[in-house]
Amino acid sequence: MPLVHAFDPPERFVAGTVGEPGSRTFFLQAREGARLVTVGLEKQQVIALSERIDELLDELMHASEDLLIPALTPRDLVDNGPLEQPIEEEFRAGTMTLSWDAGDERVVIEVFPFTEAAVVSPEQLAEDLEDLTEPEPDEIFLVRLTAAAARAFVERARTVVGAGRPDCPFCGNPVDPDGHLCVRANGFRRRDP
Repeated sequence: MPLVHAFDPPERFVAGTVGEPGSRTFFLQAREGARLVTVGLEKQQVIALSERIDELLDELMHASEDLLIPALTPRDLVDNGPLEQPIEEEFRAGTMTLSWDAGDERVVIEVFPFTEAAVVSPEQLAEDLEDLTEPEPDEIFLVRLTAAAARAFVERARTVVGAGRPDCPFCGNPVDPDGHLCVRANGFRRRDP
């Protein structure tokens, strides 16, 4: 039986970072009272999770007039504070799931630890996929949010992701403070415009 870090609902659920742009470490963090759980993940996972939550809320907003789904983050839920201390990573995120619990009107996020056993190699893909089974996780990070809190999470996640290095307008790659070798400029060093 896996250890479940459940928050239904958390007092606070945010994405945040530690470190300087270009070498930041991304985290999801939930708090309820004195209980604090922090999970490490990749920047792309933060982007994917926030985009999918936003899409889910938009779909729900247009699908039902009975649901109270805010189009924007309520002002009282805006959270720009730093991650809470101590930042102790429970595990590194692997698979994440997202769903809507219509009975409780909650966005449900499940985060499972990354494991090498869950990675499928090209050789395994060539074999029969029915023989592949995903291993039972040791831990699960489970967060159930109101629609308003989910909108607040999305807004903060976008702010956190956007606070990194600016993208080169020519090639789209991140630009370091001392510039970068732009593939679209035939190797000439470009500085941040």
